[in-house]
Amino acid sequence: MKESFFRSMTWLHTWVGLSVCWLLFLIFFAGTLSFFRHEITLWSQPAFHSIQAVQPDTQAQKQQLVFAIERLSKQAPDADNWRISLPNDRKPALELVTQAARTEGKGRGKRESHYFDPNTFDELSDYRQTAGGNFFYRLHFDLHYLDRKLARWLVGFASLFMLIALISGVVIHKRIFKDMFSFRRGKGSRTWLDGHNLSSVIALPFHLMITYTGIITLIFMYFPYPILSTFNGDFKAFSQELSATKIQYQRSHIKDELAPLEQILTQVQHTWPNTALDSVSVSYPFDQAATITFRASTLKTIRDEPPTLVFDANTAQLLAATPVKLSSSETIFDSMTALHTGRLAEPVLRWLYFFCGIAGCVMIASGCVMWAKRIRERMKANIKGSFGLKLVEALNVATIMGLPLATVVFLYANRLLPNATLARADQEILSFFITWLAVCMFACFKRDRAVWRNLALLIGVMFAGLPLLNIMVLEGNTWRYLNEKNWVLFSADFVCLVIAFASFMQYQKLSSPPARLVKNSSALKRGVTS
Repeated sequence: MKESFFRSMTWLHTWVGLSVCWLLFLIFFAGTLSFFRHEITLWSQPAFHSIQAVQPDTQAQKQQLVFAIERLSKQAPDADNWRISLPNDRKPALELVTQAARTEGKGRGKRESHYFDPNTFDELSDYRQTAGGNFFYRLHFDLHYLDRKLARWLVGFASLFMLIALISGVVIHKRIFKDMFSFRRGKGSRTWLDGHNLSSVIALPFHLMITYTGIITLIFMYFPYPILSTFNGDFKAFSQELSATKIQYQRSHIKDELAPLEQILTQVQHTWPNTALDSVSVSYPFDQAATITFRASTLKTIRDEPPTLVFDANTAQLLAATPVKLSSSETIFDSMTALHTGRLAEPVLRWLYFFCGIAGCVMIASGCVMWAKRIRERMKANIKGSFGLKLVEALNVATIMGLPLATVVFLYANRLLPNATLARADQEILSFFITWLAVCMFACFKRDRAVWRNLALLIGVMFAGLPLLNIMVLEGNTWRYLNEKNWVLFSADFVCLVIAFASFMQYQKLSSPPARLVKNSSALKRGVTS
């Protein structure tokens, strides 16, 4: 315990934040991109660019389902599962997914996806296998290469430390409202402190919400004791109790015909009049144990789990349905999950989520850099930095500059890899991690001002070149997207140019001598003159 409560909170804020800041930066960075994961996937799929968006009305969705069921019945009658993802304003293509029958000793069967234009029902043959925005979505809580359970525990601990850092930061802020309007340029570590304070305070409600709800989304993994005591550790029984529509059936191996789709759709429309569907799945088609599940779109409602209806696919009998009204605890849990994922957000709110996420990245990055910069400013010129300081500086370069560079390389890989590349999506992801690893290794040997400057220039050049690359490999360009009001593709090009401009500004700033050196030089000249 320090000599005062304020100093104790300051110490806690500094070291709790610093201990996990680089993992938090990765989580915030990938999570921020995840708010536009469907748009990133759309950008990654040139085959989708020419599809005219359709409004999800009842009649159009009925035609799409009739087509999908007929197609799947011919293509994969023996599959374990069919899934039909219906198009909407963020996912323009009709997606049909089949999962082959399970083989003994080999687990689940192979999954295959096919995409169709929902207006003409023509298959999109030039579809490319890509990780798209789902890569960033999974990365921000599964950390990709790590064991899934271990990764989520690490993310949970980092989120808890983040929550402690936020609360202690509020406690030590004596001028929290004044800090929203304070930014002093060219003042060394003081400038970084102002940037840290500004990015923290201006989006503080978002930071608290996104951190707390992130912990809540995995609360049953972190605190399984109610399940262990009430259900004797049977998580499947708990899941069944939590959602009556999660019915587990086994294939009967007795052939049976599917009920007419019209018969089932009539019941769905009676239960959900004028409600758009999100997806439909069929388990064990043409088997006596077959079920068909309808999931409604949650649209703008603060709800994460979609309303669900489960029917016997052979008799059209309703087997299970989500309750019309959730209990208080279910409503709170589901609402918090919905707030964290931001699926409810319309474009304006989604952009607000995005900018608040960027503020979170700035908050974390400025805190990392400020700590190292303060130590450097207090050191004499002839003193070498400690191992701890060098480690922090290396991690700062590797994380703050490495992740944006790895991301733009990932986007280049999407455009340049041939469609026929084996495991193409994995190659895109590999390009991301190889680039990040290269920056990490380079930062172990050099982490001075010149490294930051050169990486800023490289990031700027690559982001500026991305719209030009689109012109060369695709038919579209930024001006055409604007004329056609294709806001997703136009926004992608525009954001790339904004990032490039910011990187060039950073390069120019880093090319000039530090403010402290300029000040010392001026003082030296005045001394010589006198």
